[in-house]
Amino acid sequence: MDGTVAMFSSVRIRLTLWYTAAMTLILVMLASVMYVVIRQNVVKRADAQAAVLADTFLSTVNAEMGDGTKPDSIDEGVSAAISEHRFPDVIFAVFDPQGSLIGMSDISSDEKRSTEGKKEALLSALRPLLAKPQAVHSESFAGYRFRSYVRHFSLEQQPATLIVLQSMRRENDFLDTLTDTFVIIIPLTILIAGAGGYLLARNSLSPVVAMGAQASRIGAENLEARLSVRNPNDELGRLARSFNQLLDRISISFDRQRRFVADASHELRTPVAILCGETEVALAKKERNEQEYREILRILADESRRLKRVVEDLFTLARADAGQLPLSCTDFYLDELASECTKNVRTLAAAKQISVSFESFGEALIRGDEGLLRRMLLNLLDNAIKYTPAAGSVAVRCGKHGDSYFLSVQDSGPGIPIELQPRIFERFFRADKARSRSESDGGGAGLGLSISSWIASAHGGKLELTRSNAEGSVFTAILPIQPLPG
Repeated sequence: MDGTVAMFSSVRIRLTLWYTAAMTLILVMLASVMYVVIRQNVVKRADAQAAVLADTFLSTVNAEMGDGTKPDSIDEGVSAAISEHRFPDVIFAVFDPQGSLIGMSDISSDEKRSTEGKKEALLSALRPLLAKPQAVHSESFAGYRFRSYVRHFSLEQQPATLIVLQSMRRENDFLDTLTDTFVIIIPLTILIAGAGGYLLARNSLSPVVAMGAQASRIGAENLEARLSVRNPNDELGRLARSFNQLLDRISISFDRQRRFVADASHELRTPVAILCGETEVALAKKERNEQEYREILRILADESRRLKRVVEDLFTLARADAGQLPLSCTDFYLDELASECTKNVRTLAAAKQISVSFESFGEALIRGDEGLLRRMLLNLLDNAIKYTPAAGSVAVRCGKHGDSYFLSVQDSGPGIPIELQPRIFERFFRADKARSRSESDGGGAGLGLSISSWIASAHGGKLELTRSNAEGSVFTAILPIQPLPG
């Protein structure tokens, strides 16, 4: 039972069975249609031949009756016509209006042995046809099939009826031979087609089997392996290429995940190590003065805040990736939000003697999550202030361009090297050396730009690095203008 189930679970076997079943149905239908058409043509030819024989026979009778050597009676004229028309498997019978036989040809060929001594029985079978109109009928007699053609005519102004009786033996033999041929040819054709279908299915699916074997050997330890592509232009080749592209995306995701885990571990390890070290230092000495404890607690508080921010950022990104961070959209003015955020960071900027300016190009009514957009802008401002040297400047601009709003943050920092710019939105990526940044600057974990980019994308927009050179960097958020309800 299990072997049968396994056999029918094979795609090759199922394709072969479906192909064979379809071929069988087509051949049987074709043979049936051919048999019916040929049989109808055979019968039509026999009927047409009967009509021609009837015309010829009556022409002979009329010629005999109209001859100068006219027979003494109608019987003799019919008999003369019968004697001139002797055909295998054909019987001519002429009846008067009372149903009496005027003349009848002998039964010839094999039918003679079958119907000898049964002339009266044959006449009894033919007499019911006298009352029928001129037409062709099918009759059975002595185990044989006949086609009877009835023709009413006048013989010396006296009505009479001619019946041409044709045996269908030869036609039936031909149809039987045709049927036997179909019985032999159809199973043989199905057998050959089934074998060919199986070979075709096996050869066609062999690349799929090979791809399945290759795919089963690909795991996390060898994600660089790829499926071989025999013909990149056919369906299986496109399938292999699509699978390879999927592996490429999975490999990239795995690399990002590994890097993410490694960077997260690194970012979390430092504050945790500092917390443990300072705690141990505090506990190592039994007596300390108040100033020493305050210094230790300050370090613990700073590292705890840093650790809290990293964990919160990681939690935000995890919820965003899982689609569990829905937007809480309201209607507000983007220019007012930018103005408030600019004022909020001026104290932070003043500590480094950095000037912060804001410029608006008109009202910017937008529908979105005000809290997330505020966080995006504060992240951009925080980065700009951290990377801008003392006595530098940060400029915020808000306006409308086409069917979108733009929100740009420009700093006067050292800029980002060109080779590092494509990676600035990656998680935990920090261009510290290029931006002259150190841990003492109070830097984060390199998640701010990643979160800001996701916030812009969640609103249907994008965050991009517009410009970065020795004069500074410009980050621009493009946000579509959403239609307001009502």
